[in-house]
Amino acid sequence: MTEKIKSTLIISLALILIAFVLGGAFKNRNENLDSISVIGLGTKDFVSDEILWSGNFTVKSMDIKEAYSKIISDQKIIADFFIRKGFKSNEFTFEAISFTKKFREVKSERADNTFQYEQVFDGYEASQTITFSAKKNPDLMKRIEDVSNKTSELINSGIELTSNTTQYTYSALSSLKQSLIENATKDANERAAKIVKTASGKLGKLKTASMGVFQITGQGSTEEDSYGGINDTYSKNKTARITVRLGYQLD
Repeated sequence: MTEKIKSTLIISLALILIAFVLGGAFKNRNENLDSISVIGLGTKDFVSDEILWSGNFTVKSMDIKEAYSKIISDQKIIADFFIRKGFKSNEFTFEAISFTKKFREVKSERADNTFQYEQVFDGYEASQTITFSAKKNPDLMKRIEDVSNKTSELINSGIELTSNTTQYTYSALSSLKQSLIENATKDANERAAKIVKTASGKLGKLKTASMGVFQITGQGSTEEDSYGGINDTYSKNKTARITVRLGYQLD
């Protein structure tokens, strides 16, 4: 086979390949022109029906047995305080007591006028947490909210109870999410139908569907949506939202 024939064959094959690629690209381009993609939003305001609140207290002693006795004594004082506030003993729980060895740094001067630092045992610290929780119980939730702001009264008994941030959650989150997906899908479908109708077109079959990230924020929040999703647990009144993207063929 002569070099001229070889060159002709190579050029012919290249032209066929280019035509195939361009033809596929043109087909895909037309397919994209014959479709529409829309995003629908599902959103709902709701009130949390679960609450979790806790407080921590500590005692310190050079002797671990004495530290244990002190924490047990304070535990009783704290329990009596909340019972006087209207709580039953089964409406709160005390977590396990934890012990920590404490050390302090001692600075001393050497004979050569330099300094050395030494960690010296400074006693045992015993700590404990009291926890309150309620689920679908508005009365108990209200009492927990009220008392969480009154723990400073324990200072009169020589106890400093450190209050942790109150957390709010929702028991029917799964059904809420399902209803939002339905609403977002309906919204996307209606948007697509209106756009096509305005353009005198006809909406065809559904080609693609994808769901965005589930977001829960405090009502009125200006927080931007997060790629990994937001789950606000600090606001009692919340807003849940989700997006759904639908792609339709145009007839």
